[in-house]
Amino acid sequence: MSPPRALGRLQFHAGFTLDDAVDVVGYYARMGVSHLYASPILRARRGSTHGYDVVDCHEVNPEIGGEEALGRLVAALRAHDMGLVVDIVPNHMGIGSENAWWMDVLRHGRESRYAGYFDIDWLAPDPLVRGRVLLPILGDGYDAVLRSGQLRLARRGEAWVLRLYDDYLPLSPASAAALGDDALHVHEPRHDGGRARLHELIEKQHYRLAFWKLASDMVNYRRFFDINELAGLRIERTAVFEDTHRTIFRLYAEGLIDGVRCDHVDGLADPRRYCRQLRHRLERLRTQRPVGAPRDAAYLVVEKILAEDEALHADWRTDGTTGYEFMDQVSAVLHDERGEAPLTELWRRLTGDAADFATQAVRARRQILVDSFEAELDRTARALFAAARADVATRDVSQAAIRRVLVELLVHFPVYRTYAGGAGRDAFDESVFARAVEGALRTLRQEDAELLHLVARWLGGEAPRTLPPGPVRRARERAIAVFQQATSPVAAKAVEDTAGYRYGRLLSRNEVGVDAAHLAIPPSTFHARCAERHMALPHTLLATATHDHKRGEDLRARLAVLSEVAERWVITVERWRIRHADHRQRADGRMAPSASDEAMLYQMLVGAWPLGLAPDDDEGLERFATRIAAWQRKALREAKRWTRWTSPNEPYEDACEDFLRAMLSGGAAEELHAFAEYIGAPGAANGLAQAVLRLTTPGVPDLYQGTEYWDFSLVDPDNRRPVDFLARSASLERESAPVDALCSWRDGALKQSVIARLLCARKAHPELFARGTYRALEAVGPAADKVLAFAREHRGQKLVVAVGRHLAPWLAGLSAPAIPTERWDGTSLELPAGKWNSLLGSEKREGGVAPAAGLFGDLTVAAWINR
Repeated sequence: MSPPRALGRLQFHAGFTLDDAVDVVGYYARMGVSHLYASPILRARRGSTHGYDVVDCHEVNPEIGGEEALGRLVAALRAHDMGLVVDIVPNHMGIGSENAWWMDVLRHGRESRYAGYFDIDWLAPDPLVRGRVLLPILGDGYDAVLRSGQLRLARRGEAWVLRLYDDYLPLSPASAAALGDDALHVHEPRHDGGRARLHELIEKQHYRLAFWKLASDMVNYRRFFDINELAGLRIERTAVFEDTHRTIFRLYAEGLIDGVRCDHVDGLADPRRYCRQLRHRLERLRTQRPVGAPRDAAYLVVEKILAEDEALHADWRTDGTTGYEFMDQVSAVLHDERGEAPLTELWRRLTGDAADFATQAVRARRQILVDSFEAELDRTARALFAAARADVATRDVSQAAIRRVLVELLVHFPVYRTYAGGAGRDAFDESVFARAVEGALRTLRQEDAELLHLVARWLGGEAPRTLPPGPVRRARERAIAVFQQATSPVAAKAVEDTAGYRYGRLLSRNEVGVDAAHLAIPPSTFHARCAERHMALPHTLLATATHDHKRGEDLRARLAVLSEVAERWVITVERWRIRHADHRQRADGRMAPSASDEAMLYQMLVGAWPLGLAPDDDEGLERFATRIAAWQRKALREAKRWTRWTSPNEPYEDACEDFLRAMLSGGAAEELHAFAEYIGAPGAANGLAQAVLRLTTPGVPDLYQGTEYWDFSLVDPDNRRPVDFLARSASLERESAPVDALCSWRDGALKQSVIARLLCARKAHPELFARGTYRALEAVGPAADKVLAFAREHRGQKLVVAVGRHLAPWLAGLSAPAIPTERWDGTSLELPAGKWNSLLGSEKREGGVAPAAGLFGDLTVAAWINR
């Protein structure tokens, strides 16, 4: 059963439990999925809707049914010869009173048996924090919270605790024992004396309470990105690795799970060591699995953002990544590069900002370092300073100078992270640091240039293990680890969560893992990437939708059409800007929405416009407006220009929402609907092409929950809305040839039918899809540029796939994504010799030159297999 043929991703929470999943196993089996792919299943914080805030690594989350429900789900899966892959979170844990390990650290400080589990800087230079944990959890200044009575002494069972709002904090054993008769006086801090005693008690704890906004400046534990409630783990320590993975290993040994997806692997101190250690432990456990459980190697993939020229390290011993690079490639090949110039010019003219995406990303990195990662920046600078002081040759370098150099290096760092500390610097690391230094030299003061080159050599030069054992080697190793753990969150927050919401040339290219600087790639590049994937990582995941995507896969596919009709879009946006000018209003000293925010809003409105929503459907428009308004408010805060999460500018946000609602109620719905209809059919063709390529190119397709129907979801939590599996199951039961669903394509059954047929083909011919070679095919004739085709072959079994691209000139404005056959006149593709059956229909044909019209029929996608 390994590797998987296809994964069906499910998001578990209290509203969709493991027992709920039992009810859909049969549906996924009929679809042709081989494994369910679960969000984290260990105990998370109460009410978690995603599961990435695990608070107990030793228990299956009772909110989703616990281990008994897991057993029922696995039994249902095994009955259908299916498996289970689960998401694990090795980088961090949710903290607070639900996390017993964290509570023990707060109670006992550095003496806690779990003090070494969390990545805490106990030697922080601030004397108020040194030796303690900074807790930035107060909703106001410390004195205000103390005076309000929201922070007080209280009883919890037999013990005294600090009560903060509706939660509690433990007291150190020494301070609790010393309370004695004074406890009642401290318990009632209604006067200055009582508050003084309470303050004195708080100051004796192993933690320091602080206003939450101080976190970015003072926090001394490594966080997941800038989220205070998620604390980094020191998974590089063997005891921590074993304890946090104990339940996962047991579930694997007992045959309940068959593989893992490792979240945020770049946050770890040494991802290579971690992945190899994980593979080694799973291999040892494989022989212990019970009779009836698969004995194949565990499936192991990592969440990793790869740059365009970056490859996953083969010596990590993983099966690949979670597929963001494919999401980028398949999106880019469906965009039309001819739209780049007019769309770029429109954006620059509207916003008055000539900066490209790369420049926006650099600006965002610089802002993010100040706004969110001052503490992490200081921590990294201190580690580098320690490395400098440990070496006689650099003992006169100042920490202030190192910090200046470090800022510029981080601002211009072109990838999420490097891995130079373990196996040493390779050619890719060389190029990364060369590009970072080149960029930093443009903005760094000349006096620091020499130090910049020195720091770059420290961080990416010779492996520390080649140095003599001693303080220099230890300091260098620590500096490299801290630096590499800093680059990833800075990149993610700056590129995905800031620049991606500021630069709106075409939002279909602003996605997790996508290089928004490039609008399109040619088919030759796409084919090259597929061939490389077949050779290097044939079982890596292929994703086009995830729980983290910013826009649904079919929303992006529809917006890609704007690159084909760019001139029309330019005229339309300029007309709308004039027509809706009266809806703008002044808020906080500026017009709302800004030109950039307005331009992005128009894209989202036509991109996400629900299929079948009529402009006179008031209830439907209200639901749509509410969804878009939620997206808009989040987008405005993520952009961090006029408002942000840490200091919301509600007047500006409210004015933007007023603009949206006034526009929709003022007659704009008619035009928005008309334009969405105009690009609807070519957008659907793009969506089908994207799905077919995900299911047939080298790799393992990931089917995110519900996206077998059209997916016009927005950023989370919109992309985690409940899925109507009953409707999907019913349409699958009625499944006929995709061409029969063309007339009612808006209901999603067309897309589902294409996906189901190809998944069943993967099931019938597993070796062909898992091992088949990849060869690009070229069509000939007047419409050859509209065909993306390839062949796969394994031991005589052959598959030919062709998808239409850039079909807006043929389909824009039509009522269905069906190509009139005369459009293909004179265009053909050569099938290898033999007899061929259509996987998407009932047609048969002989090998040789085949007219494109005969291969596609009325569809925009085709897949043929020899018999």
